[in-house]
Amino acid sequence: MAEQEKVPIDQKLEVVVFGVSDVDRAKAFYENLGWRLDIDAVKDDFRVIQFTPHNSETSIIFGKGVTSASSGPAYNLVLVVDDLDTVRADLIARRIEVSEIFHYAGGPFNNTVENPRIDGRDPQGRSYSSFASFKDPDGNEWLLQEITERLPGREWTLTQAPAPDVPALADLLRETAEHHDHYEKTHGEHHWWDWYAPYLGARQTGSSPEVAATAADRYLEAILQVRSQ
Repeated sequence: MAEQEKVPIDQKLEVVVFGVSDVDRAKAFYENLGWRLDIDAVKDDFRVIQFTPHNSETSIIFGKGVTSASSGPAYNLVLVVDDLDTVRADLIARRIEVSEIFHYAGGPFNNTVENPRIDGRDPQGRSYSSFASFKDPDGNEWLLQEITERLPGREWTLTQAPAPDVPALADLLRETAEHHDHYEKTHGEHHWWDWYAPYLGARQTGSSPEVAATAADRYLEAILQVRSQ
């Protein structure tokens, strides 16, 4: 087969591993973010925890015996978001210290200039160019990068989605309605779809009904707080 005819082999970045000094404290922090807990496994003196941000194809792993004791904090771990203002409001509602929105003086991720981060959004309002940041208790830094429009060629061609399993979807909608009924009876007026969406999303990505309900509660509380401002 000619060089140009070779079919690329799929290679997906699915996990980022970093160190923490207090595993339970780190677990509580990422649970508070509303991320899906995939694994919390213990064997003898080893413990591994995996979380996945909502709708992300990449997960994080930390724990005891996962990284060397001398490993320092990770920097510039990037979370892509559609709307920085909404995400900042959600983090603030979860009592997470998050920076003001900023842009880079020399362009995205350019730290070669003095005082590289400039307060405020990108003056030209460009996609990829406005950021905010927050850190976990161990100083691992997350950058929120706002991408509103992708550059050409930056997305893989998607294959046709499989036909939905209608009976399974109907059953999931019934379950969602039952859990929302409890929330509706104990909380104030709200749009039901703001609760349904995060619950369905969490269940479809593997969360238990209890975890999905908690995620929906938190999401709706953040939305209502933003709308009340």
